[in-house]
This record gives sequence, structure tokens and C-alpha cells, in this order.
Amino acid sequence: MIRLYNTKTRTKVDFETLERGKVGMYVCGPTVYNYIHIGNARTFISFDVIRRYLMWRGFDVTFVQNVTDVDDKIIGKSLEEGRSAAEVAAEYTEAFIEDMRAAGVLDPDIRPKATEEIPAMIELIQELIDGGHAYDADGDVYFNVRSFPAYGELSGRNVDEMESGHRELRADGKGVEDRKRDPLDFALWKAAKPGEPAWESPWGMGRPGWHIECSAMSRKYLGLPFDIHGGGADLVFPHHENERAQSEAACGCTFANYWMHGGMLQINSEKMSKSLGNFKLLRDVLKVTDPKVLRFLMLQTHYRSPLDFSDERLAEAGAALCRIENAVKNLDWQLQNAQDIPSPLDTRELMKRTKEAKLAFILAMDDDFNTCKALGEVFDFVAAVNAQTADRTISLSDVPPVRDARGVIVELMGVFGIDVEAASASCAAGGYPPEVVGLAADIAGYEGADAAEAVDALLAARADARAAKDWSRADAVRDGLCGLGFVIEDTPQGARVTYEG
Repeated sequence: MIRLYNTKTRTKVDFETLERGKVGMYVCGPTVYNYIHIGNARTFISFDVIRRYLMWRGFDVTFVQNVTDVDDKIIGKSLEEGRSAAEVAAEYTEAFIEDMRAAGVLDPDIRPKATEEIPAMIELIQELIDGGHAYDADGDVYFNVRSFPAYGELSGRNVDEMESGHRELRADGKGVEDRKRDPLDFALWKAAKPGEPAWESPWGMGRPGWHIECSAMSRKYLGLPFDIHGGGADLVFPHHENERAQSEAACGCTFANYWMHGGMLQINSEKMSKSLGNFKLLRDVLKVTDPKVLRFLMLQTHYRSPLDFSDERLAEAGAALCRIENAVKNLDWQLQNAQDIPSPLDTRELMKRTKEAKLAFILAMDDDFNTCKALGEVFDFVAAVNAQTADRTISLSDVPPVRDARGVIVELMGVFGIDVEAASASCAAGGYPPEVVGLAADIAGYEGADAAEAVDALLAARADARAAKDWSRADAVRDGLCGLGFVIEDTPQGARVTYEG
């Protein structure tokens, strides 16, 4: 049974879907006025893994993620750059999709854009007005917070202790607060201002407020109630609190059965901000970091906990990922070079550990998607497999259990969206040190700059030297490689090299 932490109840609960075998999942998408930063990426990667795990466990998941392409920030950006809000939104929508795909995040099943869903928002607003939960104020429409007694339950706030949001001024100079019946009321529809995008509505030309967008789109594409609503912890209040209030006030039913929120990201233990000079865009990070390493780093911390991002932690994540990728690479070599010899393995123990590893992984992920513990289970299994198979030529009879063990490693890492069959950029040469290129140039006359090619050139030079009984040159290759952390194993199929650092 999968258990997850429900923000609304502040407890870990059993996950029971509305429809057997199916999951409706809505995760708030970006407001497209700039490139996304790695804090945004942390949320989207976390829910991508949750989605992947549910699919792997056999659920038919319908994943909806919106794009907010009309907003004050988009309008502000368009004014700064002297172009239309639609042009700004289109550019950064495309950039967001590119960045998500580069980070290995699956496309949503449905990606509605706010500007294409205005009729659904107007319909929902009218229902709220008709039900006495909203009111028209000179072309603006506000939600009556005190008409919904459960307001504040999601975020754990007392409505009588809350303060209203910032004060806005209309084009005529009249303050927004002056027209609200209560300072806590929030905008569902905003009357048009000169030069801003606007649509026709029963209350005049205008545009939707931020919160109403997700309520309308989730209702349209998933129906109410639906199973999971997710986002970053910064959205609990006011965005998700307001979503829940207006949706449940309109339908008289539960909006989402489970609320899930990801923890925030810090840079070197400090809050990420432009003022501190530590603001990192995802696309800039991916220029110098393999996407699989970034995902690996983020999965080392539970999705609800704060994540500390640093170059040192990225390097550690890269090294850890290399260990798994190298284990798969070594198993591939052993499978390809199995011999008709007596088995050197305890195959019964290997099969037992393979079965146990998959179960342990499931138990970890079933416990509120604990990727940190699940990764630990994968590492334990890799260590157990290495202990059985390292530095050995396996028997033909060992091939099935060894292949199964390899398959489980690949499968479990695949649940995280990490392909360990294709080496990551940092591990494409087995994580080989750059000094090996110089060694190959000195001993083997290698003229390239690729570490993997350099190792191959050294092994070829050693083989030639051994064939010519030039033992000093052969020993120079061996000693040079060993001095850099390589281990050479001579087998009937030729020399096999591994890098242990």
C-alpha cells in the first residue's frame, strides 16, 4: 500500500484512488515570463519521479500541468521589452518545454494554457457569483473568503489572524482594497487596464486572476474531485488555499483528495535569490552538468525536505552515479565473456538478493516516495552484486541470474528517469581522470584528447609490447594506469580495465 504525506491533514495516509487503477494528477506549471530556475526544476523533477513510480506500479496516470501565460509578471516583462505579452509568453513557454525535456521530465498528458481556457474560467466565476461566494466590484470580481468556512484548513491558518495582500491601484487611482468587502478577499477577474490583454466577460473586458486558472483547468480535464494536486511548498498559501476555497465553494464537493508539496531548494545552505548572486537558471546548470547527475542529486533528498544545491554535491552525485553505471558496464562485460567453466558464484544468494532488492525499493518508494532510501537500496544491491562478480569470469550457467541482477539495477534507476545503460557525460569514460590522455601520449603516441580512447590506446600498446616481449614498455603501461587508479585484469579474452579512482 502506497502511503503519502497529505499537506491538508499534515499526516501520512494510505493512498486510495477514486477509480481503481487510475490516478488523476494536477501539478501547477510555470508562469512563463522568464527561464525557469533550478528551484522550479526541483519541484517538476520530484513530481516527474512520483508520476513515473505510479506508472511503474501499474497505475494509469493522467497528468495535467498548466502554463500560466497571462499574468502581471508577463505583462511587466512585455512592457520592459517593448513587445506583446503573447510574444513573451510564447517564447518562455517554448523554453520551458525545452528545459523540461532536457532535464528528462516527461511531457504532461495535457498541458492547457490559461489564455485558451478563458471560457471555463468565466463559467466558474459565474457559478461562484450565483452561489453567493463572489461579487462584482466595478468590473473586478472577488471571492468572498468568509463565505467559505473551511478557508485556511489547507495551510493551517486562522482566517481571523490573516492579513490581506498588497495594495493595488487601478488606472483611475482607486485602490483595490477600497472596493473589497473584506481585505482578505482575492481577485477572480481583473478589469482591463490600458495596453493589457483582455477578454470579454459578463463583468466587462478583463482577464482572469491567477488562482482561478488552475481551478478551472483541473476541473475541466480531471473532473472533481481528483486524486493528487501538487506543487512547491511556496504555493500552499495563498495559491492552493485559494484554489481549494473557490473550487469547493462552487462544486460543494472535495477539490483534490491529496495535496502534495515539494520542499524548497537552497544554494550552499542559503536561500536562492538574485540579490545574493546565487540565482541559477536550469538551462545554465545543464550547460555544465549532465541532466542525469542533476536528477540524481535531487533524488538524494526526500522531496518534502529542503535540498541544498552546491557544486560539491553535484560532483558527489556524479561520482555516485558513475559507480552504478560502471557496475552495469562491468556486468555487461561479464555477460559477454562468460565461459564454459564451473560457476564461481553463489547463484542462489544472487537470485535471493535480486528479489529482495526490488521489494526493498518498492517498500521505500511506497513510504511517501522516499527516493533517498530507495537509492540506498539500489546502492546496497550494487555492492552485493559487485561482491559476487567483481574480478571474476562467470560461467555460462551464471548468465541468467547475472542478467536478471543487471536488469533490476537498470529497471529501478529507470523509475527515477535515469538511464544507467548509457553512461552519463561525467562517466562516459568511466569517470577516467584527464591525466590518462597525457600518459597515452607519452607511452602510446596517442594524439587525441578523449580519455576513453586514451585508455584503449594504452591497452593496445601494452598488448603489442607483451607480444613483442617488450616487458619494460608493458610494465610502464600497467604501472602508469595503476598509478592513476586503474585496475588491469588479464583474462583469456584480453585485458580488462576498471577505474576505481
